[in-house]
Amino acid sequence: MSFEGATKDFSEGSSSTSSPQPGGSIPSRYESQKRRDWNTFCQYLKNQRPPVPLSHCSCNHVLEFLRYLDQFGKTKVHVQGCMFYGQPEPPAPCTCPLRQAWGSLDALIGRLRAAYEESGGSPETNPFASGAIRVYLRDVRECQAKARGIPYKKKKKKTTTTNQSKGAEDSTSMMHFVP
Repeated sequence: MSFEGATKDFSEGSSSTSSPQPGGSIPSRYESQKRRDWNTFCQYLKNQRPPVPLSHCSCNHVLEFLRYLDQFGKTKVHVQGCMFYGQPEPPAPCTCPLRQAWGSLDALIGRLRAAYEESGGSPETNPFASGAIRVYLRDVRECQAKARGIPYKKKKKKTTTTNQSKGAEDSTSMMHFVP
């Protein structure tokens, strides 16, 4: 099956991952959302002038799509000149734009990345896995964190060590958080 054919099958719902299983189960919420996101992205490409075939899709098309989605966002992101810039809970409304939240974009890219490969695209050519997309998401995260006055902190890595300060009979594994 060609890549374009696989894309068509996936977007029409004949993919085994997005259609009901033989036992009659319905797709998970994640699978349904992934399919909906994939259909939306494919429609976005078709609506471009001229239309962009999925086989010619690049990370630039993905970045344009993410910027396009901002107009439907619900997260207030204060601009640097706003008097509420850097305040987590501003006391009054302002005219700053609504944008897509970083977490929503990050989750969307994860679903689209998976859908691309399930549609027959190779991991090596996956435009959703591009370094440019990671940089864009990082910039959005940092910008939104600064605008809210809440610095984004990386999750601490967990390491397993053996507690050697106690006797041999009580050597249990403990989780330590390393900054």
